[in-house]
Parts: sequence; structure tokens; C-alpha cells
Amino acid sequence: MDEPTSRPKQRRLPQDLLSPALTSGLVLAVCLGATWWVWDNAGADAERDNQADFNYRVHELVNNIAQRMQTYVQVLYGAQGLYASSEYVSRDEFHSYVTGQGLNEHFPGIQGIGYIRLVDGGQRSVHIATVRSEGFPDYTIRPAGERPQYAPIVYLEPFEGRNLRAFGYDALSEPVRRASLELARDTGMPAMSGKITLVQETSERGPAGFLVVLPVYRNGAPHATLQQRRAAIAGWVYSPFRMADVMAGIGGEGAASLDVEIYDGDDVDAANRMYDSVADVPGARVRRTVQKISIAGHRWTIRIGGIPGSAAGAERDGRMQLIGVSGVVLSAVLAALAWLLAHSRRKSRAALAQARELADELAQGQANIVAMAESSQRSQQVLRSILDSTVDGILVDDFRGAILNSNRRFRELWNLPEQLDWQEDGATLMRHMSAQLVYPPVFDEAVKRMLASNEEQRAQLHLKDGRVLEQYTRGIFLGSESVRLWSFRDITERTHGERREQMRRHVLELLATGAPLASVLQSVVQGVEADNPGMLCALLLLDEDGRRLLVGAAPSLPAFFNAALHGHYVDMGEGCCGQAVMTGERVIVEDMGSNPLWRQYRDLSARAGLKSCWSEPIRSATGKILGTFAIFQREPQRPSVAHLALIEQASRLAGIAIEQAQAGVALRAGEARFRSLYDNAPVALWEQDWSAVHGALQELQQSGVEDVPLYLQNNPSQLARMAAMVRIVDVNAAALAQVGAAPGSKDLSALSLAQNFHASAMPAFARALAALLQGAHLFSCESTFQRLDGATRQNELTLLVMPGHTHNLDFVIVSTVDITERKRMNDELLLLATTDFLTGLPNRREFMARLEDEQARLQRDVGVRGGRAAVLMLDIDHFKRVNDEYGHAAGDAVLRHLAVQMRECQRKIDMLGRVGGEEFAVLLPGADVPAALAFAERLRQRIGSTPLEIDGHVLAVTVSIGIAAMHARDPGGDAALIRADKALYRAKRGGRNRVELAGEGNEPAGKEKPEAVAPPAN
Repeated sequence: MDEPTSRPKQRRLPQDLLSPALTSGLVLAVCLGATWWVWDNAGADAERDNQADFNYRVHELVNNIAQRMQTYVQVLYGAQGLYASSEYVSRDEFHSYVTGQGLNEHFPGIQGIGYIRLVDGGQRSVHIATVRSEGFPDYTIRPAGERPQYAPIVYLEPFEGRNLRAFGYDALSEPVRRASLELARDTGMPAMSGKITLVQETSERGPAGFLVVLPVYRNGAPHATLQQRRAAIAGWVYSPFRMADVMAGIGGEGAASLDVEIYDGDDVDAANRMYDSVADVPGARVRRTVQKISIAGHRWTIRIGGIPGSAAGAERDGRMQLIGVSGVVLSAVLAALAWLLAHSRRKSRAALAQARELADELAQGQANIVAMAESSQRSQQVLRSILDSTVDGILVDDFRGAILNSNRRFRELWNLPEQLDWQEDGATLMRHMSAQLVYPPVFDEAVKRMLASNEEQRAQLHLKDGRVLEQYTRGIFLGSESVRLWSFRDITERTHGERREQMRRHVLELLATGAPLASVLQSVVQGVEADNPGMLCALLLLDEDGRRLLVGAAPSLPAFFNAALHGHYVDMGEGCCGQAVMTGERVIVEDMGSNPLWRQYRDLSARAGLKSCWSEPIRSATGKILGTFAIFQREPQRPSVAHLALIEQASRLAGIAIEQAQAGVALRAGEARFRSLYDNAPVALWEQDWSAVHGALQELQQSGVEDVPLYLQNNPSQLARMAAMVRIVDVNAAALAQVGAAPGSKDLSALSLAQNFHASAMPAFARALAALLQGAHLFSCESTFQRLDGATRQNELTLLVMPGHTHNLDFVIVSTVDITERKRMNDELLLLATTDFLTGLPNRREFMARLEDEQARLQRDVGVRGGRAAVLMLDIDHFKRVNDEYGHAAGDAVLRHLAVQMRECQRKIDMLGRVGGEEFAVLLPGADVPAALAFAERLRQRIGSTPLEIDGHVLAVTVSIGIAAMHARDPGGDAALIRADKALYRAKRGGRNRVELAGEGNEPAGKEKPEAVAPPAN
């Protein structure tokens, strides 16, 4: 069927298309079209050249603007550095610095550099008075009015002409300026204001201007976070600019052909226009472009156009006319020859080829679609694997109750049962999650809230089982649909750790300040209850006889219930607390109504609404039971792992508090007994006046120094100045004798604080100042003092602020005790207790202590490079023969000789010790087995090659050495020592004067594979 149809077409088409008229007309049309195309491309080339020239001028202009503004910002950084390098910058220093910059010569367009000081509302009058005292009697903050804070311009250079109008102007009073100041304060970066009229202008409709500001923080104050930066802000350095001055000459000759308009912000609006270079030149612009630049955190929109008649708007050149005429002539010539050509067969073949290409492209498109579908499926699988492996629980819903996705961790965190149909019904899932919370409204509110795109929300969720989850929600777009992303992270351990540490610190502070035991216990109980709503805690103490439990703190339990528990006999075996004391173990009662332990108090607990009780015994450091810590719940409940950790921590903290309080009571009783003796003893007493020091501390606080102790620590000269302010009012004879004054002489002018605090003890003096500044009445410390003869000695010093003199410190009693000899004796006793008297080496007790410390280090540094050590046991060969033949004096000489050789071989970090009669040990921290073998062999050879001469006799001394590596898995340091000792005895049995390595681990002796290093053959 196709063949007969195609044959007539093959005969007709060449005849129709090969007619001379049609062929010549077609050729003429093609040639003229080609001529037009060449002519149009020539015009397009000229247009592109003009456009490229325009783009280059625009790019150069925008870059010049950005570079000039960056130069101005660098000038401000220099001014900021001036404040960072000095505690206080005076007006003259600021003037000298700015004058040295040469603003008019090097920085065209800048109006000046100034400093804006942040003044609190309550310090306004003080600030005005201070500036007026500098020689500006008419100074005031403008505009007038009461505001929480002021930011007046206090420095502005050059300080002349129109710049004088800005002196005292409050930048915070105007919204645009205020926004730039706050942005710079919060980010710590330069900030540029929006369009404003500078204060220097004489009219409110003056030329457009702007400010660039840079924050200045107080020196030494941290400013890493937003809160720290807001707390540390002291002021801003800034520069005012007129827009026209900034743009003057900025584009060079290339900008003369451009119409430049600059707008504040992103909108091109007449109200936002800050600059127009040729506003008076009429006519449409040849080209236009809009550029946006960001400078110092602020955006400008720059609209640039070419001025008609300029190079940027030039017309096409005369070559186009030549191309047009030549093309027409050539087209006519070709048309005359075109009747020889016929294109019908060629066009048919071209059409067929095009059809085939389209079919091939269609097949290729289908294959690409299949490949994309497979790739999408693989990507989804990878995404699912990533989601399921994250530590956070992930949930995605669409605000309408439909659950779009979740991961495995989410299902684990929220204990989702298999039978819960939550994927189809999101409301069921939300109810299940809300039911597990202690305080559901926080979560329910997050469910109801509609989040905009990229809007974030955070919250902490407390679950009934004691866990704490961090909730993070964010609105995002999936395609065109707005959805919500939930992220949950288990922060139970971190949160509970922080709270336990906070409670522990608070309790220790109460103990340190001598708070009553009842207050301390009350703080422990309230700390647990505050972090765990629904828990009712009680802390019961054993009486002195250990037979009855007394209520120490139970603020949330009913009074009648506490009265029934108070005085409960332990041996009755009733209740969780009595049982916990009797057994010394934790007692868990899930349901008090059915448990026999609460049979006697069943009605009482029901009346109090208590359903479950968990009790933990409180132990002292020695393991003695001091009482119990009990947690009651109003619902039957078993404790979770978090709850068990909580009750253990609370009981340990209570044990510390009880022991400290009992120790405090005993200490205060001893102090009372000692006080009667102390008042009549010849103790050195000093009456001193610290009122000048108190005044100096108040001045520091009023000047803005928040942490006075830290300030004094960083400024030793200020600390020495305050020490010189202390006035000695009176001393007793014991004090004069203590400092070496002449008998009968009482020259107070010769005394100073150096007789209490030597120059080297200034840190102790700083601690005393900090304590007095916080209102302490009593302060004690150890210090050093200087006698009048120049000798420096140690003392124990106590400062007592007499009652009624706390606010001015004009009556302070200081008692000092010379403890120089006691310190010396303590040092000698410590040396005797830890050193072998014969060899001077550490004794067995000291060596074992160091060995245990090294074992603890190995257990801490498991897997860390350097987490290795070895221990050596040495024994003198035939030592008994030396004692028998030469006497014990010779044996002692041999021991001392061996100690000397060992010291000469040891490293600084090695530990030597005499652990027995002729047995010595060496601890090699950081040494592996090859290094220990090398050390042992080197030591053995040194000892063997160094004989000892006694009374004309030369004694050859040799040793046998056993080596064992220390392991983190060992229960203690003595395990390695035992292995080394066994290796030592193998060396003895193997012929002495040799080194043996213990087998690794705790294998039986038959399975060990020790290495031995025998002495070299002679």
C-alpha cells in the first residue's frame, strides 16, 4: 500500500520544485535572509559591545562603593582597637588618634569619627555632670526626657563646625539610629543605619545621610554569646556620612556617562532615594540595571542607567550599511544562478532524518524517566536508613493530623505499641504522647500552634517515668505543602546531672556557711521535689541510740503523717524506712495499700493520699547508717532507672550534709571550749581600720566593675594600693613580739599590713577583700608575714568584723599565730612517714600509694596512647652472705649503694621504693615491656659493674630483677607487683643476676611464657 503512494510523489515533487521562477525566488529569499541575518548580527555585536562596556562601568562603580565603605569600616575598627587597648580613653587621646588618621586627606566623604557612650537611665545626671566638668558647662543629653537608657555622642572629631551640633545627641532616641546600635551590640559586627538626616544638618529636609557604628565592649568582659554581649556593651564608635559626599568622585571618568540612583533597603521608591547623580538630565535611559549590595549588615539598592548620547548609549556604526548593500547585490547574482538547483529530494530526506531523530529522543526520554524513578527509590531507601540511625526521634506531620514520616528512634522514645493505629490517625498518636507527660499543656500547645516556614520552637518535656526529652519543632515546605518537623532528644542524663550538681552545690554552700542541719536537709528535699513534681519526699534521721527514726525534713507531707513517723522504732520492722534501716538495703513498695510493711500505717497513708513508697538508707563515709531518704507517690508506681539514680544521689547528698552538720556541731563545741582558753592566752591581736578599703571597693562597684575580685586579681597595683589603705589602730604585746619589735616599744607607725600579709600573700588578701565585700563577718586563711627585721615567716590569720561595723569596716580584729615551726615540723613528719631512713628512698607505703595512683590513671586512659606502665622488683643477690661475713653495717652500705645506682638510672617520672629488707621496686609510667626490659638490663649491668669497697674489701653487688606490665583490667596496683615478685623469684631460681619478665594476665604458672635476659657470658 505504501509503495504505490510514494512513487507519484517522487515523480511530482522534483518537477514542481525545479521550476526556474520558484528556484530563483527561493534562492533570492534565502540570500536576502542571510544578508539580513549578517546585518542584524553586526548590529547585535555593536549592541553587545556597548552593553559590555556599560556592565563594566556598573561593576567598577559598585566595587568602588563597596571598597570605599569597607575602608570607612576599617577606620572604625582602628577606633575600636583604641578602646580595646585601654581601660579609659580620654577626650585628648581620642582627638590625637583621629587627627593622626588624616580623615580629609585619606578618607574623602567621611564627616568624622565619634564615640557614643551607653548611659543607664539612673546615671544620666552623673554623666552630664562628668562631661560638664571636662569643660563643657552647657552640655546636656538631647532630646530631653526620661528614658531607660541613653546613648549620647560624647566624642566627635573633628570637633568643630557643624559637628558641634551632634555633641550630646541621644542616638537611642531615634528608631533608625537605635536599630543600628542594637544590631551592632547583638552581633559584635559593624552596622549601618538606614536613611537619615544627620544632626549636623541645619534643616530636617537636608541631604540624605547614614551612620556606621561598631560596638565597644568592656575590657575583660566575656562577649561570646548574645546575653554576654548585651551585658558587656559600653558604647559604640561611629562615623556619620552624607551620601553625596560619599559618592563624590567615586566612579571616576567612567561614571560620567551613568545615571546612578541609590535607595535605602530593597525597594526602589522615591521616599527611600538617598542619591541621584544626574537628576536634572531629562530623557529615557538607554540601559538600566539594578544592583543590591550589603554593607555592614544593611542593604542598598543601586539603579544605574546609561545617559543618551554617551558611550554607554551609542548607536550602531556605519559598517551595517556596507553589509546591507553588498548582501543585496550578492543575493541578486545568486538568484540568477539558482534556477539550476532543485531541493525537493534534499528536503524530503531532511524531514525523514528529523522524524527519526525525534523518535530516538522520545525513546531516550522514556529511558531517562525509568532511571530517575529507580534513583528516587534508592534515595528514599538511603534517607530511611539515615533517619533510622539518628540519635534523635524524628516525626513529620502536616498540621491537619496526618503523619507523613517517622523514624525508629521516635518509636522507641515514645514507647509506641504495635497495636496503636497512629500512622492513619495523628490525633491518637498525640494523645498517646501527651498521656506520658508530667505537664502535658506544653506539648499540647505545640501541637495546636501553626508554624510559619523556618519558624522554630523549643521546649523540654518531662515524662512520668522520669525521663526528660528536648523537643524541637520547625515549619518547613515539602514541595508546595507546609509541614511540621518534630525532633526529640533524650537529655535525661544531662538534665538530671545538671540539677544534681546544682543541688549539691547549694547544699555544700549551706554547709560552708554553717547553716542549721534542718535548713540543709530541707534544701535537699525541696530540690528533689522541685525537679520531680508529684514526688513527696521525707528525710528521717536515726537518733543517738540508733533505735528510733526522727523526721528531719518532710515539708510536703501532711503534719499528722509526719507526727506518726516521728519517733518510729526501727526494730518493729514496720514501714519502708524502718525496713531499709534494718536491712541496709533499698526498699520499694509499689502499693502501700496491699504491702504488709504498711499494715500498721495503712489507714494513715490512705488518709494522706499516699499510694507508693521508695526508701533508700543514708550512709556515712564509713558505711554507718544515719537515716533514710523516702519518696512517696500519690499513685501506685515502680521507680524507673532515672528515679533510682535520683534517690541514690539524694541519699548520698543527705549523708554528706548530716556528717558535715554533725562534724560542725562537734567543731563548734570544741571552738567554744577553746575560746575561753584563747581569750586568756598570749595570742597576737591587731585592731585595724579598713574603712578606706571599704570606700575604695564601693568606688570600684559604682564605676561599673561587676566582678571586683577578678578585677583585683588582674590589677595587682590596685590590690597593693588597697593594702596600703589599712590602718593599724592597736596591737597587743604578743603581736609585737611576733613581728620582732623591741621590748617595750609600741611604734605603730613602723607597722603595716605587711606584718599580716606579705607581698607574696596578696592573693590571700584579695580573698579576704572578696569575703568582706560579700558581707562576711569572719575570714580565716594561712598567709606569710614580714617581721620588722625583714625575715619572712608563715602565719595563720583570722579577721573578725566586730558587730555593728559591717557597713564601714572601721573596727576589724585580726588574730595571727606564727605557724612557721609547725609547718616545718609537718614537712619533716611527712618526710619521715614516706621515706626509708636508711636509703632515702620512698618507703613501701608511699610506693604502694603511687602504684595505686598509676593503676587508676591506666583505668582512666584505657585505649589512649601513653596508657601503659611497668613495675620492677629488685632483690640483692646473696645479701644474707654480706651480713654474715661483713656485718650489718656493710649490709646497710650495700643498700645505700644500690639506692644511689637506682637514682642515677631513673627518669624524672619514675618512682623508686624500698619495699622490704633487700627488696626494691621501680615504677615506670608510660613504659611498655620492651622499654622496661631495656631499663632493667641497663640497671642490672650498672649495678654489676659498680662494686663497693668496704674496709679494703671489694664487694661485687648484683641484683635479680622481675618485670611485670600493668594493665587497666587489674583490680589494683598490687596485682602487677605480685606478678613482678613471681618473676623475681624465677630469676633467683634461674641463677641470679638476671632479668625475668612475668607472663601476661593471671594464667597459672605452668602456662606462663616469660622472657629472660641472662648476663652476658664472660
